[in-house]
Amino acid sequence: MVAGVLVRRAEVLLGHRSPDRRWYPDVWDFPGGHVEPGEDECAALARELREEVGVVPPDPAPLARLEDGKLHLALWAVRAWDGEPRNLQPAEHDELRRMAAREVHRLRLAHRAYVDVVRQAVSRAG
Repeated sequence: MVAGVLVRRAEVLLGHRSPDRRWYPDVWDFPGGHVEPGEDECAALARELREEVGVVPPDPAPLARLEDGKLHLALWAVRAWDGEPRNLQPAEHDELRRMAAREVHRLRLAHRAYVDVVRQAVSRAG
């Protein structure tokens, strides 16, 4: 799995996963998804961001890896992108929201490590 942490200033983009999703319902998550056969992580990230939120990341950077049971997730920092984020998959995310990094801890997140991931992404952005 891959996901993009879209960072602009001290904010990140999160999607609220629809309550009727089979995996990780009713939580806030980063846009992303599965790496398809024959894809590398960077190509999968670009495809997933284009499909889910309509942006193209020209230069994503590896940020963190989460390994937790069956979850194997590569998180990529995305500090610049072409396009304006919008919800292209309303059945997957019922809301997209830019959140101040200092507020993320208040949300019900897909993974507890996301708070630290957001801090890392924002601090590296300057």
